[in-house]
Amino acid sequence: MATVKLEIVSPDKIVYSEDINMAIVRSTGGELGILPKHAPLLTGLVPHAMHIKKDDNEELIAIAGGFMEVNPAKITILASAAELPINIDVNRAKKAYDRAKERLDAFKKAPDAHQDIDSFRARAALERAIARLKATKTMD
Repeated sequence: MATVKLEIVSPDKIVYSEDINMAIVRSTGGELGILPKHAPLLTGLVPHAMHIKKDDNEELIAIAGGFMEVNPAKITILASAAELPINIDVNRAKKAYDRAKERLDAFKKAPDAHQDIDSFRARAALERAIARLKATKTMD
């Protein structure tokens, strides 16, 4: 089966570097499936649990957003943060999810023009928490 090199890099380390059969990512333009020999592509990524197909296995990696460059022989993801499921503290992710939901609910009940930035930050925190929980398979 054909493979393509996948490298996921965060600001402090290389999170993942393997030959894979397929990557499924959520870009700013929608969901993409990347196979070996894919046409060159550059896109932004939103927070999500990225699917990686390798041999007969499927892995998930939490991506907090960033950019992806695709060439026929290599996929490079520059992520603001990325975590393998084994490195995710599920309790911490659940607490972050609950805090973000509470903040968003509070903003909906008492909207204020000055809360736009805080609302945006709470929504981003919620998306990151969801990506982490999905990567650990503790959320659908």
